[in-house]
Amino acid sequence: DAVRNSVCHTATVIANSFMHCGTTSDQFLRDNLEWLARATNWAKFTATASLGVIHKGHEKEALQLMATYLPKDTSPGSAYQEGGGLYALGLIHANHGGDIIDYLLNQLKNASNDIVRHGGSLGLGLAAMGTARQDVYDLLKTNLYQDDAVTGEAAGLALGLVMLGSKNAQAIEDMVGYAQETQHEKILRGLAVGIALVMYGRMEEADALIESLCRDKDPILRRSGMYTVAMAYCGSGNNKAIRRLLHVAVSDVNDDVRRAAVESLGFILFRTPEQCPSVVSLLSESYNPHVRYGAAMALGICCAGTGNKEAINLLEPMTNDPVNYVRQGALIASALIMIQQTEITCPKVSQFRQLYSKVINDKHDDVMAKFGAILAQGILDAGGHNVTISLQSRTGHTHMPSVVGVLVFTQFWFWFPLSHFLSLAFTPTCVIGLNKDLKMPKVQYKSNCKPSTFAYPPPLEVPKEKEKEKVSTAVLSITAKAKKKEKEKEKEKKEEEKMEVDENEKKDEKEKKKEPEPNFQLLDNPARVMPAQLKVLTMTESCRYQPFKPLSIGGIIILKDTSEDMEELVEPVAAHGPKIEEEEQEPEPPEPFEYIDD
Repeated sequence: DAVRNSVCHTATVIANSFMHCGTTSDQFLRDNLEWLARATNWAKFTATASLGVIHKGHEKEALQLMATYLPKDTSPGSAYQEGGGLYALGLIHANHGGDIIDYLLNQLKNASNDIVRHGGSLGLGLAAMGTARQDVYDLLKTNLYQDDAVTGEAAGLALGLVMLGSKNAQAIEDMVGYAQETQHEKILRGLAVGIALVMYGRMEEADALIESLCRDKDPILRRSGMYTVAMAYCGSGNNKAIRRLLHVAVSDVNDDVRRAAVESLGFILFRTPEQCPSVVSLLSESYNPHVRYGAAMALGICCAGTGNKEAINLLEPMTNDPVNYVRQGALIASALIMIQQTEITCPKVSQFRQLYSKVINDKHDDVMAKFGAILAQGILDAGGHNVTISLQSRTGHTHMPSVVGVLVFTQFWFWFPLSHFLSLAFTPTCVIGLNKDLKMPKVQYKSNCKPSTFAYPPPLEVPKEKEKEKVSTAVLSITAKAKKKEKEKEKEKKEEEKMEVDENEKKDEKEKKKEPEPNFQLLDNPARVMPAQLKVLTMTESCRYQPFKPLSIGGIIILKDTSEDMEELVEPVAAHGPKIEEEEQEPEPPEPFEYIDD
């Protein structure tokens, strides 16, 4: 109900897609079709693309699922819907395109208007990410050279995605050359990120390009220089790079460049998240709101998923900043840091959850802050609470799709549909044991800590009611104290009774909860295991399977069968299973019906 205007509408659609990322559960969208239909123009594009996030990784059924939204030869549909559909296909196949690349190539060749081209370029860039395919590059370059602002923005970004980390001299020459000629700010913005992506992970090799970009008179190209530093030195903690970014953060004349410079610090420091707060603490109190916003995002990027207390303490005052977009940055960054944290591992989670709902429900709050709060809620519960955001893989290597996803996500400042890129950074937190036939045997893991430490948060309906009760009793008790003399004694008695009843109930609840809490928990294979939980995970004593690698690595682990008797195999069910499975199968039957109705 709080969603009256289009910005919050878009934010809600994006948040919903984050929450259901990869689950294929589009129940919310189906239940609220009328509400969803309010999305027009680019909001429609974003809403259609959000299906790509929800169905992320389900590549086999992708074309059937998206069929309604893809360009057809017969009847021209809504351009925004078709563009969104192509973008969604890219999100589903991000970083493993395979066969879909050729489909997207053809769609982009035949696209009749700039909106479909925009979606097609983004989709193609995602699917062909890092392939450096020449035919894809040429087609995107043709689209870039049409000098159309909408197409050019996506094409510029997609060129960077395709040539990711290749340091292709021709590509850089083309992109920088065109960036210096074009009159369109949008095309420049797309190219700014694209150029940085080409230099991903190239360290010192990118220095010459960085120098020339940083000296450019065009602020957007200087900003590109900042992103190039972030990508080239990503995760290296390189002092020279940090020094350069800090210098620009306080000296450049353009706010966007300064903001980008501070944001980029997060990418360089993410291997040592505990260092980031000290580097950024002074910038977070800068007089310039853009620098404060950058500091918030840098903390979010660097400490993503760690629940770092210092970072949260720095963000807390920023959530009350006088400037609305700084609050937006602080809200989103706090969610990035506290993703998958429970109240036991990070006590402030519940406090921030209440803050998000307060901002969203406050009628007089600014749209920018609301946008941040809605996205933050989506990020906090991303992927049904089964994923985290980590810029490095379990073995400590930089995780390329995550870095790219987060960098492009920060561009939602200019262009909301790019928020969907954050889904590239979501990594599932699980342990999946497989036997020699790569099937999942029936095994249990023992998690040596209390179940509540890493439990799912309680469903939202319950806390909402509780919150209301708490608030009302608190208000009553305060007003009762303030106006004791004015109030009649009866009312006071009633209120006291209410308070007592509430407190008693709460005590009872606590006692009930405390009794059955054991010190360990048995998890079935495949199990949802948080990164922090891996340290306390062991196989059960009587288990016939032994892991080849230590369980603390997480992910997919091959198990060795010590007794070669009959194997009992488990059907592949999701960890907290049947529920999600049912939901996955539910959406499928309606699809054929829709076609018959037509």
